[in-house]
Amino acid sequence: MTKHLSELRKEYLFSSLDEKKIASDPLRQFSNWFEDAVAAEIEEPNAMVLSTSDADGNVSGRVVLLKGIENNGFMFFTNYDSRKGTQLAANPKAALTFLWYAIERQIRVEGIVLKTERMDSENYFNSRPADSRLSACVSPQSCVIPNRDFLESRREGFLVDLKGNLPQCPENWGGYLLNPTLIEFWQGRAHRLHDRLQYRLTGNKWILERLAP
Repeated sequence: MTKHLSELRKEYLFSSLDEKKIASDPLRQFSNWFEDAVAAEIEEPNAMVLSTSDADGNVSGRVVLLKGIENNGFMFFTNYDSRKGTQLAANPKAALTFLWYAIERQIRVEGIVLKTERMDSENYFNSRPADSRLSACVSPQSCVIPNRDFLESRREGFLVDLKGNLPQCPENWGGYLLNPTLIEFWQGRAHRLHDRLQYRLTGNKWILERLAP
């Protein structure tokens, strides 16, 4: 290692975050920042860390892709039998983290996750590239498998069974919607005195608060 980890640091000077200039609706503020991330040509700006835990409190995280803002929630899709799916079935509380390092911004979201309507899952599944649909059908996501050939063999066998038809959305695959109860916007600032503005849902009202960095 050429440089010790404790010596790695960067000054944040890109922008600031002011209560007087932020949107009153956190989802509108998210959309504003997302548009900034797209304009900055950040690679996969919809990539987010999804953190979940099981009934015993064991936490795990992984990167998934945001696929929509629907009904005031954050939508993503996955295999319901995956580790995240089984954890969400046991404990629907979850968190999302977006990091857009090029513009020195982070967004944290906490809330409750519910499955989307089946039609939403099928519509999105059918919009995916054919190879992505095939992979969703043949992969026993999060299960231990013997080797790579296991997946390739399942894929080839499934292609034969399809007889040229397109795969249908599996029953154990579909969407989730995280309905937020807290959204925090973090803007890097000089001297590590970062701006942190938090929206906290109280009843049906969002309360805006500034947090110490």
